[in-house]
Amino acid sequence: MAVNLTDLSLPQLEGLKTQLDQEVEFLTSSIGQLKVVQTKYVEAKDSLNVLNKNNKGKELLVPLTSSMYVPGTLNDVEHVLVDVGTGYYVEKNVEDSKAFFKRKIDFLTKQIEKIQPALQEKHAMKQAVIEVMNMKIQQLQQNQQASQMGTTKA
Repeated sequence: MAVNLTDLSLPQLEGLKTQLDQEVEFLTSSIGQLKVVQTKYVEAKDSLNVLNKNNKGKELLVPLTSSMYVPGTLNDVEHVLVDVGTGYYVEKNVEDSKAFFKRKIDFLTKQIEKIQPALQEKHAMKQAVIEVMNMKIQQLQQNQQASQMGTTKA
């Protein structure tokens, strides 16, 4: 059911604006989280390019934590363990891993593309509510000025 914004009172418009603010914030946060995960998959896919026969036997730093590394040697350039979620890892060859990451990246891109129009629609609705609120506030101010003028003449 569609409601004409001009039929709503200022408190109702304020409530609607607050609700739209929350929805915009949620959708913006969701897109941000999806982009963070998408970036991780892109980085993981790109890092697979290091795994080629030329790099076999080369020394590298293996991360133990985000700030601590130990020296290691690259022995297997054909297989990796891929985190498939909820603490499960699957051994895959490099090409299958690249395909896995590409599917994940594509899926996340589609999800972001689905949310984007909803976010834009909520922004537009919020702007419309703000415009109607401003119009109503101006009307109230004009009515107050007119009534003050009427009492000063009397």
